Amino acid sequence: MIKKTLGEIARMIQVENDLSAFQDVTIQGVSIDSRKIEKGNLFIPFKGENVDGHKYVEGAIESGAAASLWEKDVPNPPEGLPIIIVKDSLKALQNLSTAYRHELGIKVVGITGSNGKTTTKDMAANLLSLKYKVQKTQGNYNSHIGLPLTILDLEKDTEVAVLEMGMSGFGEIEQLSNIARPDAAIITNIGESHLQDLGSREGIAKAKLEIISGLKEDGLFVYYGDEPLLQERIGKEWPFKVETFGNGEGSTLYPLEVKTTESGSLFRVNAAEDTEIELPVLGGHNVMNALASMLIAKEMGIDYKEMPQAFQQLKLTQMRMEMLEGKRGEKLLNDAYNASPTSMRAAINLLSELRGYSKKILVAGDMLELGPNEEAYHYEVGQEVKKGKIDLVFTYGTLAKQTAKGAAENIGEENVFSFDDKQVLGKKLESILEGDEILLFKASRGMKLEEVIEQLR
Repeated sequence: MIKKTLGEIARMIQVENDLSAFQDVTIQGVSIDSRKIEKGNLFIPFKGENVDGHKYVEGAIESGAAASLWEKDVPNPPEGLPIIIVKDSLKALQNLSTAYRHELGIKVVGITGSNGKTTTKDMAANLLSLKYKVQKTQGNYNSHIGLPLTILDLEKDTEVAVLEMGMSGFGEIEQLSNIARPDAAIITNIGESHLQDLGSREGIAKAKLEIISGLKEDGLFVYYGDEPLLQERIGKEWPFKVETFGNGEGSTLYPLEVKTTESGSLFRVNAAEDTEIELPVLGGHNVMNALASMLIAKEMGIDYKEMPQAFQQLKLTQMRMEMLEGKRGEKLLNDAYNASPTSMRAAINLLSELRGYSKKILVAGDMLELGPNEEAYHYEVGQEVKKGKIDLVFTYGTLAKQTAKGAAENIGEENVFSFDDKQVLGKKLESILEGDEILLFKASRGMKLEEVIEQLR
């Protein structure tokens, strides 16, 4: 993590006060939460709608922080303490991370996309760890605050950083890319997430392509080659290498065959026909995520024949196709971290393909931020449920009632149940489970569908 004197920090960002009395004070790491201060941290206070972090500056220093930022227009900065006055705390955090990234002799992989970016991040980090010391984005630290914090947490001897980049509107990915200056960048796909803010899938494609803003001229850009909205926007004179992954021969890397197993997939690719890869993650869409990560690893000197070893050791961030067990032995497939129509259809397709269970049950919640056509999207997703493929559908939330309506047309109203209360939903599930079923849980993060899973464990 960053370790600098205040004198050095004053040369990395614009400082509004005289730090000569504290220029030898050394900070180590940064924190934005005064409750989680570690000794030597630089505390970064933000002014929120309800809480002003400046109220906690003195407490943070008492708890062990070596110094703190302080915004210029906030009155009465503490006297006699190592306070760095800046115009804007967020800008100072971002500028500090930009400067620190430039000092590090590392390779950076930037990953964005409507779905699959966290899984792809985990896969790429695993593959690259075969050869390098790797750090990756932890949790959901992929925002205009989270990404700078991730960069400032990088160790001096880290060789590759795999950074996830999230967004909700135009300009956000561009900013993150310019901070991170990636050597390689991935767009996993273009879905429907953030339609409420971006208006259309075309808008989403434009926003995701902002990742090339900071991509180095000799870098590698990898994208989903089966997506026309990306294909038509790829520049012919771009100064970096472009490669694609997809389902067919039009892509740089594609699967020759995919076999579904109880715990994941077995597949081979065109670039290494004799090498079979066992992917311990359910879902054909995750094979696409694997291909994206493989192209990055190959570019950084890892042979395809070495890659099965890394995939065997793969552990994904929680709530991404996480297989759990219920009280009676039933299987609970937790994919409740986020949801869009694209990822919901992939989940329904996965559940439809699974074999060996007495019943297959879909538990679906609201998909958020889909804009004015949100009800139609939920209804269309419900229609993806086919008779003989999925036995029962349970929904939670107002919008998901449209999912229930669409599913009922195919599997019958008697097999579809809608709830507005998670406790009641959990009790209903408990009353019907015998132990040999599989349940797949899928919803947007805000629905907290994992709370139903906890009732069943």
